[in-house]
Amino acid sequence: MKVGLIGLGRMGRAIQARLKDSSVDVVGWDRDAVAMKAAQENGMQVAAHPRAVADGSDGIVISIITEDGGIRNAFRGKDGFLSGDVRNKLFIEMSTLRPMTARELAPLVEAAGARLIDSPVLGSIPTARAGKLHAMVGGKPEDVDAARIVLEKLTRRIDHMGPNGAGYAMKLAANLGLAAYIQGLAESLALGQREGLTIEQMLSVFAEAPTANAWLDMKKNLLLGAPEDMTLDLKTMRKDIMSMVATGATNGIGMPLASGMLAAFSAAVAQGWGDKDIGELPKFFREHMGQNF
Repeated sequence: MKVGLIGLGRMGRAIQARLKDSSVDVVGWDRDAVAMKAAQENGMQVAAHPRAVADGSDGIVISIITEDGGIRNAFRGKDGFLSGDVRNKLFIEMSTLRPMTARELAPLVEAAGARLIDSPVLGSIPTARAGKLHAMVGGKPEDVDAARIVLEKLTRRIDHMGPNGAGYAMKLAANLGLAAYIQGLAESLALGQREGLTIEQMLSVFAEAPTANAWLDMKKNLLLGAPEDMTLDLKTMRKDIMSMVATGATNGIGMPLASGMLAAFSAAVAQGWGDKDIGELPKFFREHMGQNF
């Protein structure tokens, strides 16, 4: 089996490595030549553009790109997927995007004789390498079933959420809760520190509080100032929060909490913290969003 893959960032390369370990050949592309070279050195066949990726695959093509505009271009742009013959291809779109993007692209893909599902995932780089991601899928049931031959190599759980766009909606809902927790943690640590508590004291108590969770346990060392591997950067979470607010507006739902979080994450990005892990937001908040006295 040869699977197509576009998007060779941290998660994309982890997916390529997992597929290789599962005896699946990959033909891939990324606009970043350095990322392509790294994947090529790990056994990936390099393609010239998205159309060539689809052409070189046996029928299934994965995409995992940061921006909605980027995935639109991957499908509809010059040398995009739909500029070639994609009849009978199945596209598994694994980015974290807005639900309306899936609903926009799905009819275009179907008109070209292909199929599209949105399948964003919960999990980090090590989770991807271990094949233990959690996929939240939107699309037709028969297309989800056809995708399992690949998704089951990458995931420990696959949930079919509904029609195209439902997978993206679920991922945004999950990330909203995570971002809200991080924002709350940032404010809690800033408040406690100003009252004379140490970060160590507070994290020890938070680990036993009703809000204790796996993310806090995973990020404890980073929150204490130790270096940790990147999972999700602040600028990408900011993009997701923007998608939450936009999706809420489209549906007539007020998003006051998400709008407030967007201000904090945007401030961090504006101050040059965008490439740092989301676990760095509490540190940024203490250092840059409090009154000095």
